[in-house]
Amino acid sequence: MLKDTPQLKDVIWWSKDRKLEGLNYITLNEDNTINVPDNPAIVFIEGDGIGPEITQAMLYVVNSAVEKVYGGNKKITWIEALAGDKAEENTGERLPQETLDLLKQAVVGIKGPLGTPVGKGGKSLNSALRKAFNYYSAVRPVYWIGQPTPVPEPQKVDVVVFRENTDDVYSGIEFFSKTEEAQKVRKFLIEEMGASEAGFPEDVGITVKPMSEYKTKRHVRKALRYALEFGKKHVAVIGKGNIMKATEGAFINWAFEVAEEPEFKGKVITDPEAQPQEGQVKLEKVITDQMLMQLVLNPEYWDVIIAENLNGDYVSDLAAALIGGPGFVPSGNIGDGYALFESTHGTAWGKAGKATANPLSLTLSGAMLLEYIGWKEAANRIYEAVKKTLANRIGTPDIVKGFEKQGISAKEVSTYDFAKEIANRI
Repeated sequence: MLKDTPQLKDVIWWSKDRKLEGLNYITLNEDNTINVPDNPAIVFIEGDGIGPEITQAMLYVVNSAVEKVYGGNKKITWIEALAGDKAEENTGERLPQETLDLLKQAVVGIKGPLGTPVGKGGKSLNSALRKAFNYYSAVRPVYWIGQPTPVPEPQKVDVVVFRENTDDVYSGIEFFSKTEEAQKVRKFLIEEMGASEAGFPEDVGITVKPMSEYKTKRHVRKALRYALEFGKKHVAVIGKGNIMKATEGAFINWAFEVAEEPEFKGKVITDPEAQPQEGQVKLEKVITDQMLMQLVLNPEYWDVIIAENLNGDYVSDLAAALIGGPGFVPSGNIGDGYALFESTHGTAWGKAGKATANPLSLTLSGAMLLEYIGWKEAANRIYEAVKKTLANRIGTPDIVKGFEKQGISAKEVSTYDFAKEIANRI
């Protein structure tokens, strides 16, 4: 456990009688940019399963980096909020109103994995949080930092996937086969909309795939701004627009309309024959299955991939697999100023309580959070420390097993000792 270490002594853990007065919070400007004080209060949610272990590891590393870089001139006040099993045990609710209030007050937060109980009903807490604060872009940077991988040249993978969070089949509008609701929709589509009866047999199940111009364009703007800010060159907007013209085809068309807006005119080029110059990015359309192949065959070409919800899920998972899996990939859900960073993997209940879980996804998300609030020096220290630790062949059991498959000996450590090894190299 790391709770009692000096690095975590000032964390405000949840309790029924804790006091939260006198804290400084990040604030939003009218243009949705953020103002960050030198000692911001930031919310964290431990999550379920391995969540508490990897969260403590993340806090330990992030606090170590902030202390070593800023020497006390800047410091995060971490506030625990409850969600998931711990919330249900202590409050009777899986997502208490207090947690939503704290996330709104703090503007920026980070969370471990949250599970949805099997057989008990209830909606995904991850989806509920995204909807509550309109975190409309899931941002996943995928890059290699020295971990064992299944491909010979993982260093060629360095891409940021922008996955739209609020549209598409994840909206959950579904009508199950042989239900009265499905029959009503079927009848409407055939009799009122001229759909082929052969395409909608009586036992059909139907899922609705909404795609909005407004939601698409705000997501694309965020991705293009990111590409320009960080000097990226090759940006793809992907979809199966050749098949789903009204949705994924529209998604691609709307992206190119954004490229013509005054903000991006001259900065985002769309001519297939042109090459981006200094201060420019090139936007290209790529069919989803082609992008899946290109990530394997030519990964070094792409810097940013803009995707709607379902395709973004596929593409980010494939990209993650190329560099060792989701345990090495950070993630941020970002809207208009509000942001919630998270691990990309699940709760891994089988490993819970054993201190063997790999904390890198959430730890790198902590570094991503530091970048978001403008503390890039501390973030870079974390990235470099992780690279050094892996270069020294130190890791949790899954990392060590990966090295051993490649014939490389490595030192196995616990989740907590791995965090200490990283912090010692900051």
